Amino acid sequence: MDQWIYLGNAGFSGTDLPTLLLSLLLAFMAGQLMAWVYMYTHTGLSYSRTYVNSLIIIPMTVSLVMTVLDNNLVTAFSLMAVFAIVRFRNIVRDTLDTVYILTLIVIGMAAGTQLYMSTVLGAMLFATVMLYLWYTNFGARQRYDFIINLHWSRPEREIAELLNLLNRHSMKVQLASQRSSQAEDGTDLSYRLLLRDPDQSYTLLEELRGATGVSRVTALRAEEESEI
Repeated sequence: MDQWIYLGNAGFSGTDLPTLLLSLLLAFMAGQLMAWVYMYTHTGLSYSRTYVNSLIIIPMTVSLVMTVLDNNLVTAFSLMAVFAIVRFRNIVRDTLDTVYILTLIVIGMAAGTQLYMSTVLGAMLFATVMLYLWYTNFGARQRYDFIINLHWSRPEREIAELLNLLNRHSMKVQLASQRSSQAEDGTDLSYRLLLRDPDQSYTLLEELRGATGVSRVTALRAEEESEI
């Protein structure tokens, strides 16, 4: 039975089972690490559970492919012909999602060619860089937490009182838009805020709704805007 396991592949050489299992295990662990980083740092509306699952499967598949090739040129060309038949119609909308896929393909290749140290260091370094970019919000030209929209029915010269309220809860306040309505008295205002404590945003909303002259208060969490 043991001979059948180790020599079960009728190829140019027998199956090195411990090496194969180690390659697949490292690929699986690297895929898990990247998947957790992606889940933790992902922003936007394009999140997909199946995409996260594919981040785990891709490096294992590539690792197994590299093991099957085993420096065999004929097998490599045969594999290219098989993949040419398969059509992948799923569109990756975020360029960062493509980066994850390409990185995991390379990590899977490293695991499949028994470059174990390169697999471990590459996965850890990539995860560290992605967490750094997410934590520092690197590349963003504007950084804020909330967008507040409200109607101010008092005179515009008294808006300073509203700004004092916003500044108590925010480290940065930016006026996004101001529009006076002739159909009704008052001004429609929109502010971008960098809150001192984003978890306490409900306190700001309660104070705004209770302030004199403030009505129609709406708020939404700011996501990354397209840079122009």
